[in-house]
Amino acid sequence: MKVFLRNKKAAVGLAIVLFYVAVAIFGPLLLQADPMQRVGRPHEAPNVDELLGTTRMGRDVFTQLIYGTRTSLAVGFFAGLVVVIIGTVLGITAGYFGGKVDEAINFATNVVLVIPQLPLLLVIAAFLGESSPLVIAMIIGVTSWAWGARITRAQTLTLRNREYILASELIGEPARRMIMVELLPNLLSIIGFNFIGSVTYTIITQATIEFLGLGNPMSISWGTMLYHAQNASAITVGAWWEVLVPALAVAGIGVGLSLLNFGVDEISNPRLRTLGTIAAAAKAQRKLDKQRLLQSQGAA
Repeated sequence: MKVFLRNKKAAVGLAIVLFYVAVAIFGPLLLQADPMQRVGRPHEAPNVDELLGTTRMGRDVFTQLIYGTRTSLAVGFFAGLVVVIIGTVLGITAGYFGGKVDEAINFATNVVLVIPQLPLLLVIAAFLGESSPLVIAMIIGVTSWAWGARITRAQTLTLRNREYILASELIGEPARRMIMVELLPNLLSIIGFNFIGSVTYTIITQATIEFLGLGNPMSISWGTMLYHAQNASAITVGAWWEVLVPALAVAGIGVGLSLLNFGVDEISNPRLRTLGTIAAAAKAQRKLDKQRLLQSQGAA
């Protein structure tokens, strides 16, 4: 944990993500307000009573933001979990057992990777009609596992030929124990990387799908906030806050998750960690040289 917190990218990213999670969990409990209730005049600018203004229907943007945070994060984490479970199981199975099992899984993975993902998601969402956030999460989860499965398979193939794995097989260790005890712990960094990336992708994709009107307009999320703002011509009438608030929310969680992902990658990748140490040492050396130069000039 200390190593994790010493990495600036990971620490900042974790702080941002935890802030969003805290808002999603405790915000609705503290507000105790109905995000669909009319509280003011249409398109009212931010003020003391309505901190982030109101929508065309006079609904409080701040309340919708808080409830939308809970929905969007729930969709992101749920779909990320589905992606990780499917990708990890298929990747380890293909890499460990090999043979025809590997060929079949690899073929399915390649087929999914070839299909353009966002158009596929839009077609499925349009076919299903006004999809709820849960349905959108399931759609994204079951169509986004291929990349994670390929990475997991590649790393499993590398670990499969390690001496301690081969030695365990020679003494008759069962495959289930080999996977759970020997392989899975060494894949945790890749699984974490895959999960964080999947959550980021899901949140942005959900907002895109709902912004295009393919979600349930009665649900409250960042995507539906953007959808209603577009329908109300918020930018045209000068109600910039209706667009800016959910857009900044999506951007903020995207930045936090990306920083967290970069930090995890640096911590788990020895090469990146070494490069970071070298860069820090070079920066410290330049600072020391500058101080010495200033001291010599002062003495002269």
